[in-house]
Amino acid sequence: MFKVLKAGLVAVTALTASTAYAGGPVLIEEGNNELITEAPSSRVGILPVIGALVLVCLLACGGGDDDPAPEPDPDPK
Repeated sequence: MFKVLKAGLVAVTALTASTAYAGGPVLIEEGNNELITEAPSSRVGILPVIGALVLVCLLACGGGDDDPAPEPDPDPK
């Protein structure tokens, strides 16, 4: 009974110990005092431009080819 319990405990420890260090250690380099320049905030990405084009196309194209229903003849003969 204790052999099975001990084997299970060892297996669980071996499986969970490797996931504890999955990200690896964090290394901080000393002496690197260079500043990272930020990108200018006026830079526009491509996604807003594509979104605006899709919106303009939706407004310009309309709803589709829905023909209005013909009105019934008020005096059928």
